[in-house]
Amino acid sequence: MKLGLGLYRHQLDREHFQFAKQCGCTHLVIHLVDYFRSSRNRPGDQPVGDDSGWGLAGDPDKIWTFEELAAIKKEANGMGLEIEAIENFDPAHWHDVLLGGPKKSQQIENLKKLIRHVGRAGIPIFGYNFSIAGVAGRVKGKFARGEAEAVGMDGPLDKPLPNGMVWNMVYDAKAAPGIVPTATSEQLWLRLKYFLDELIPVAEEAGVTLAAHPDDPPLPTVRAQPRLVWQPQLYQRLIDLKPSPCNALEFCVGTIAEMTDGDVYEAVENYSCQKKLAYVHLRNVHNKVPFYKETFIDDGDVDVLRVLRILKKNNFTGVIIPDHAPQMSCGAPWHAGMAYALGYLRAGLQAIEAG
Repeated sequence: MKLGLGLYRHQLDREHFQFAKQCGCTHLVIHLVDYFRSSRNRPGDQPVGDDSGWGLAGDPDKIWTFEELAAIKKEANGMGLEIEAIENFDPAHWHDVLLGGPKKSQQIENLKKLIRHVGRAGIPIFGYNFSIAGVAGRVKGKFARGEAEAVGMDGPLDKPLPNGMVWNMVYDAKAAPGIVPTATSEQLWLRLKYFLDELIPVAEEAGVTLAAHPDDPPLPTVRAQPRLVWQPQLYQRLIDLKPSPCNALEFCVGTIAEMTDGDVYEAVENYSCQKKLAYVHLRNVHNKVPFYKETFIDDGDVDVLRVLRILKKNNFTGVIIPDHAPQMSCGAPWHAGMAYALGYLRAGLQAIEAG
């Protein structure tokens, strides 16, 4: 198993690559969506927001090019790091794929071009979250040990999405007044099937694995829209919808631990046995939706070392990242929180590997 760090778009620079290397990482998972554009989120922090979302999506006419992907990869390689995955499509590039709108065919063709760019750049995984509402309804507070700032949930959020918003970001600031019609669960699964049927063959040719993140927060509905993977067993439906080595999972242990059904260790066992884990998010959490709080990695409901032992037993050799970490009370809250999580994971991995 390999240790990695997730970096937001504004962190894709030499300073953060050095930080990752100094923490013992060998790999990176990078975000190219700018969640901090025109929003109240602090740089370096987790993106959260009220019912107005995270802010503005990107340029609908500009997909990420091979040249910019190759440049980022070259700089990371120069620090002795490999880019394992890109995480998340920009809502501006696929909103009608999610909504079943009139531009879905045009947008799916652009996603195909993007997957080819990613494969050509030598980046093996593209993570995505097939969700209309996205990551919505989280709150921030001094929830973690020692009053460290973390995120959580204090109840469901089912206020309908306004027109022009999808995936918790605004893709059309000039949209007509009104709300996004509520989809049915079956409509959402059919949209996912279209997405996989169109993209998996291209991903196979490009040498790219598409990796699906579970719904966070994992509730049956968020913002009056259905969710896909809000219980552990629903991952199986996604896998079976398009059998392929390139149809895999961005396996988020923290989100699965928040789910009301199932057992997080059984889920790790099941999907790692099937060799369906593209890469792993590993954080800790206390309680379940709709009332949960994220914790330090050694201080929640998840036995992290038990998870690592299951992964080792089933010969998982991919990348593990701490997707989130509480912000520590110092001059560099994000760096300190991530360094603590990475140090714990690095020690755990070394102990597991040593037997």
